[in-house]
Amino acid sequence: MTRGTLFVVATPIGNLEDVTLRALEVLRGAAVIAAEDTRTAKKLLDRHGIATPLVSFHEHSGPARIAELVKRLESGGSVAVVSEAGTPGLSDPGEGLIASAVAAGIAVVPVPGPAAFVAALSASGLPMKRVAFEGFLPAKPGERRKQLAALAREPRTLAFYEAPHRIAESLADMRDAFGPDRRACVARELTKVHEEFDRAPLGELAARWAAKEPRGEFTVLVEGAPAPAEPQPEDAEAALRAALAAGKSVSAAAKEVAAALGQPRSVVYALALRLAGRS
Repeated sequence: MTRGTLFVVATPIGNLEDVTLRALEVLRGAAVIAAEDTRTAKKLLDRHGIATPLVSFHEHSGPARIAELVKRLESGGSVAVVSEAGTPGLSDPGEGLIASAVAAGIAVVPVPGPAAFVAALSASGLPMKRVAFEGFLPAKPGERRKQLAALAREPRTLAFYEAPHRIAESLADMRDAFGPDRRACVARELTKVHEEFDRAPLGELAARWAAKEPRGEFTVLVEGAPAPAEPQPEDAEAALRAALAAGKSVSAAAKEVAAALGQPRSVVYALALRLAGRS
């Protein structure tokens, strides 16, 4: 028996005109469409005269729905999975179904299209060569701050999604973790009538959005951390002199300074010996 294909179909993030011709063809030809929000999917299908049956598939669907869809695929029916907006699996349902289909030996075919963080990045004015997509930050403040602290030295541009009721808190936490001068961009309601890009240092953005009543869907882009300055020979000498003056042994002083400046211990140890008058 010929097995079906799982199509991972990206759908518009706001403007219904952004759907691709190929996506419409796949949605029209699938046996069923597994949709995160059947109401949103129906609007898109009605707009383009597509009558393919819809089944609900969201974050609370559970393993039983995944098993049901995999069984349908194994029986020869093709399934198109769509999220409410954008690419399934990127902070949206789909990852579990895709993994299960792959494990079952079922063909998984991407039908590329919109992704909110890619759209935001393209117009942000921030570096685009290297990007780290972080999705939604934890809702609990402590966990959110811990995650941001771990990203403080990340050199790639960072991409986040955030809910409107947490955007002010998250921007304040980003300011504290990355510094007020780090460049960033808040993108709101992408491709919709009230699309907005707010580009400024994090300190300004945190203050500005703390005074607003935010509405809509948010994507936040933050410039990566600058490369650390290369330590200079005089930095090592000054640090060694201070350590030796504090009574530390040559070996202990060399070990401490080498670790702090990221320099070879043998080189720093030789300098420490000279400063201590032993060579």
